[in-house]
Amino acid sequence: MQRSYYSNDLQSFCTQSLKEILGQIAFHTPFDLDQNSRNSFVHEIKSLQHVLKDIPAGSIAFEYTIPRIGERIDVVIACAGILYVLEFKVGESSYPRHAIDQVVDYALALKYFHQESHQKKIVPLVICTHAPSKEHQLTVGQDGVYHPILCNDNTLGPTLTKLTSTLCDEAFHFEQWLTSPYMPTPTIIEAAQALYRGHDVKEISRSDAGAYNLSLTTKALNRIIEQSKQHHEKSICFVTGVPGAGKTLVGLNIANERHQYDEQEHAVFLSGNGPLVAVLREALARDEIKRFKGKITKTASKRKVAAFIQNIHHFRDAYLPPSEQVPAEKVAIFDEAQRAWTKEQTAKFMLKRHVPGWNMSEPEFLISVMDRHQDWTVIICLIGGGQEIHTGEAGLLAWFDALRDHFPDWNVYVSPQISDVEYTHGKPLEHLFTGLRLYREPNLHLSVSLRSFRNERVSAFVKSLLDENLPVAQQLYSELSPNYPITITRSLEKAQEWIRAQARGTERYGLIASSGAKRLRQFGIWVQSNIQAENWFLNDKEDIRSSYFLEDTATEFDIQGLEIDWAIVAWDADYRIEKGHFKAYNFTGSSWKTVCKKDAQLYLKNTYRVLLTRARQGFVIFIPEGCDADLTRQSSFYDGSYYYLKKIGMKEL
Repeated sequence: MQRSYYSNDLQSFCTQSLKEILGQIAFHTPFDLDQNSRNSFVHEIKSLQHVLKDIPAGSIAFEYTIPRIGERIDVVIACAGILYVLEFKVGESSYPRHAIDQVVDYALALKYFHQESHQKKIVPLVICTHAPSKEHQLTVGQDGVYHPILCNDNTLGPTLTKLTSTLCDEAFHFEQWLTSPYMPTPTIIEAAQALYRGHDVKEISRSDAGAYNLSLTTKALNRIIEQSKQHHEKSICFVTGVPGAGKTLVGLNIANERHQYDEQEHAVFLSGNGPLVAVLREALARDEIKRFKGKITKTASKRKVAAFIQNIHHFRDAYLPPSEQVPAEKVAIFDEAQRAWTKEQTAKFMLKRHVPGWNMSEPEFLISVMDRHQDWTVIICLIGGGQEIHTGEAGLLAWFDALRDHFPDWNVYVSPQISDVEYTHGKPLEHLFTGLRLYREPNLHLSVSLRSFRNERVSAFVKSLLDENLPVAQQLYSELSPNYPITITRSLEKAQEWIRAQARGTERYGLIASSGAKRLRQFGIWVQSNIQAENWFLNDKEDIRSSYFLEDTATEFDIQGLEIDWAIVAWDADYRIEKGHFKAYNFTGSSWKTVCKKDAQLYLKNTYRVLLTRARQGFVIFIPEGCDADLTRQSSFYDGSYYYLKKIGMKEL
C-alpha cells in the first residue's frame, strides 16, 4: 500500500524540481487535483525546500495516510530522531482551533496506534501562512507528544532550525517507519463509520489479543451462520464479554459482512438502546454526506443507514399479533440482549398497545418472530454481564427459559465463560442448560476490553471496586493508574479543570452521572433534564449542546454502549458506602428511601458499573462534601464512599 503520495530524503527533496515532486503527488492522488489543491502543494513544496536546505540529514513525506481511518497528514519530517507533523493552511490569516486540534489528533494517532511511533518524540506544527507570528514555549507531555507550535511563512524556517538544534533522539529508518503497522482502537462511532465504508473488523482494531479475539468471534459466528444455512437449521448464539470488549463492534461487523456477502439474507443490527441507535445513525449519515460532498441528501443517507441499524422496539412492533408476517431478515443481531423485558414488563407495555392478555417475555416473542422462517435463521444475542440497568430487564436467563420451554429444536451456542455470576445470577449451569440443544463455542466470549486502549484491566478494577474486594481493587489500581489516570475530588470545579487539561485535540470529554443522582442539582448536575445524544456525542467544541461544555449530564441510559475519552463521574448518595458495604437508595419526594428489592439493588450497582467503564483514557470521580444542615445531603451520605475510594489508593486532586 502506498502510505504517502511522495517521500524522499531531505537532500534529494531540496534539489529535486518542483515539477517532479508535484508530478509524483498528482500520480498517487486518487482524484484530479483542482487548482486550489495544486496551488497549496506548490506553496508547501517551495516553502519547505527553502527552509530545509540547511538541515543536514532527514526524510520527508507528503500526504502520509493514517491507514484504515482514511485521514492524511500534510507533511511528516523525520530529523535527528524526532518526528515533525505539519498541517498547512495556505492563505489562512489566523490559527483556527480546528486546525490545531487536527494536527494534535494526527500526532496522538501516531503515538497511540502507529507501532514505529510509540517511542518517538512527536512535534505537531500548524503553519497558517498569513497569520501573525506567535511566541511558543517548547512543552512536552509525559508520552512524548509536544504541545502544538504555531507558525507562519516567515517563522517556519527559524522554528524548524531551532527545533532541530534543540531536540535530538535515537535515529531510525524512515522507510521502516513509513510501512509500520498501524493498530487503531477506534470508538464505536469511528468503528461503525469504517465498517460502513467497507472495512472489516481486522482492519480497524489492534492486531493484539483484543483484535485476535474479535476476529475469532466473527469467524465463529460466520461459521455457525453457514452451517445453519447449509443444514436448514435454526440457531441462536450468545456472545458475552467484559464491558468495552467489542460486542457491539462484532454485531455491526457481522451485519455488514453478511449484507455484502448475500443481500438476500438481509442481516440487521437491532438495539433497544435508543441513544446508541440515534448516535450511530447520525454519525454514519454525517460521514457519508461528508465523503460524497453533497451528492447525497441527509434524508436519503439516513434511509440507507436505517436498513443497517434498527431500533429493536420498532422491529418488535412490526410483528405484533395479529401479524404473521415472516421477517425479511435471515440474520438478526440483538445488541444488549440482556435488556430484553420479562413477561410481566412486556405485558404492561402491551396493554398500552391495546394487546391484552399478553403472556410472553420479550425474548420469547423475538425468537418466535424469527422462528416464522421455514428453512433457516440465526439470532445473535450480544450480552453484557452486569449491564441490566432498567426495571423489568430479564437478563440472560429469560432467553434460556424461552428456548427450553418453546423452541427446543433450536441450536444454542454459548461460551464456557457464561458461567460467571454476572450472567447466571448465581443459578447452576445444569439448571440453565437442561433441555437445550447446547453447543459450547469458546470464541463466543470477548475477554479483553478495547474501550480503554491505555489499560485493558479497567473493567476488572471496576468489578472489584463494586464487589467490595478491597485487596484486588488496590492491586489493580496500582497497576493501571500510571497509564490510565483515575482520580477523585470533592470539588466539581477542580474536576472540570483536570479533565480539560487532560484532553488534547478533539479527544471527547463529558460529565456523566446516575439517573438517580437527584441531589447534585445544586452543582448544575441535573440528571432529570434529557440530553439529545446525537449532539452530546457528535457535536464539536463550539456547540453548547456538546459534551465538551460540561453543562449537560449524560446518564447511564444515554451512555451505555457508547464511550468518551475522559469522563467526570459525579457520584451521589444513591449508591453509598455504609458500615463498609454499598447500600442502594432512591430519592423520592423529599428524602432518600432504602432500595429493598434485590433486582433494583442490582440495577443500581450496574448503573455505576456502566458509568465507571465509559472512559477510554481516564476519569475523575466527583463526590461532594455534603452538608449536615440539609437532611438530604448529610456528610455521612458521601464520606463513606469517598474514604472507601481513598482506601483503594485513588489520588485526590
